Amino acid sequence: METIKFTFDDTNETEEFFVLEQTKIGGDVYILVTESDEDDALCLILKDTSAEDDTEAIYEIVEDETELLAVSKVFEELLEDTDIEL
Repeated sequence: METIKFTFDDTNETEEFFVLEQTKIGGDVYILVTESDEDDALCLILKDTSAEDDTEAIYEIVEDETELLAVSKVFEELLEDTDIEL
């Protein structure tokens, strides 16, 4: 399973996440990540908000309920044996 490291702007701390899946919806790139590769782990849906000229990807946690519900349904379809609880 692929991992990705994030550095949080507010604390400058770095944390590693496991990337479960990636998808593109309406031109926006989303990734489904988790802190653990164990079953029933907490997961986050992140949206790539970086500009084309950014040297590194910038991701933000999807918090809008409508967007979160729609994207989680797509991830559930992509990961057939996975249920995402909001």
